[in-house]
Amino acid sequence: MSTLDLIERDPDAFEIVALTAHSDVDGLAAIARRCNARMAVIGDAARYNALRTALQGSEVEAAAGETALVEAAEAGADWSMAAIVGCAGLRPTMAAVKAGGTVALANKESLVSAGALMMDAVEHSGATLLPVDSEHNAIFQCLAGSSLSDVARIILTASGGPFRTRSRDEMRAITPSQAVAHPNWSMGAKISVDSATMMNKGLELIEAVHLFPVGLDRIEILVHPQSIVHSMVEYRDRSTLAQLGSPDMRIPIASALAWPTRMETPCQPLDLATVGRLDFEAPDEERFPALRLARQVAQEGGAAPAILNAANEVAVAAFLKGAIGFLDIAMIVEDVLNRYSAPVPSGIDDVLEADAQARTQARHVMERLTA
Repeated sequence: MSTLDLIERDPDAFEIVALTAHSDVDGLAAIARRCNARMAVIGDAARYNALRTALQGSEVEAAAGETALVEAAEAGADWSMAAIVGCAGLRPTMAAVKAGGTVALANKESLVSAGALMMDAVEHSGATLLPVDSEHNAIFQCLAGSSLSDVARIILTASGGPFRTRSRDEMRAITPSQAVAHPNWSMGAKISVDSATMMNKGLELIEAVHLFPVGLDRIEILVHPQSIVHSMVEYRDRSTLAQLGSPDMRIPIASALAWPTRMETPCQPLDLATVGRLDFEAPDEERFPALRLARQVAQEGGAAPAILNAANEVAVAAFLKGAIGFLDIAMIVEDVLNRYSAPVPSGIDDVLEADAQARTQARHVMERLTA
């Protein structure tokens, strides 16, 4: 929606090849009509007839299901926004990469689960991969063509989420409604919970390892509650460059949409006099063990990141339904990592198999937990 907001401000500059959604037929059909999209795809195959009915009288082609999502990614767009949440976005994102265009990556789970395979596909297809997560986009801007060999440290900033100052005991009683109320960003429920557990930052750490291969030991996390400094790059001469901006996803999206130039956005200008202060603190891996787990699997590599991501998706979904507690999320992920391992993936099918097995393991862990 943020991408469309920017595109619709300059409609003559863009032609919409394909739009996709998971289940919102009415929303997808309305946008497809408004943008004169060639194709609209609903991920839920059972909603195909509803979408086709909603598009009657238009020239928009209707399609549905996972295969159609992949076909949309292969439909010949010069620029694709990969924003399907979770591992469900892996096949379409890989299809867009293999098509060789420019892929703006907002689906961090794809790169977490299949990082080596995706970066290899980028190299072989000649695709351009532009990070859209505010932190990775900030790093991309701070590098600005500099050599990675000159980088001393990459510093990912984190808001710390809504429970940054809570004790472990206090976090035991956290409810889903509290966890989805992020203090700075407007995000979906799953990403908001990931931010609250700081798993989101752990996933971004793994993502950064692939996007900016300077070595895991040179990528650090720093808590910055105001979410104004989106990340920093320290060079070997000890110059540190930071990218600052209001917490509005349209800013990093615009950076990727207009790259290598710039475009106007309706976002609020940054008023540092009003902000007044910028605070920073070290993350606490005892209160937020997701950070430790993410660094562990980033070091291990192979299928471990896919296992972590899958177990986390299952645990977060269970928490949002009220089936488990807030602190149980990281505990379940760690239990799955200790119980299950898989061979190094040689293809997407291997990644998805590890993902499926990890989900099964996570459900078994939850059954024992709630018995």
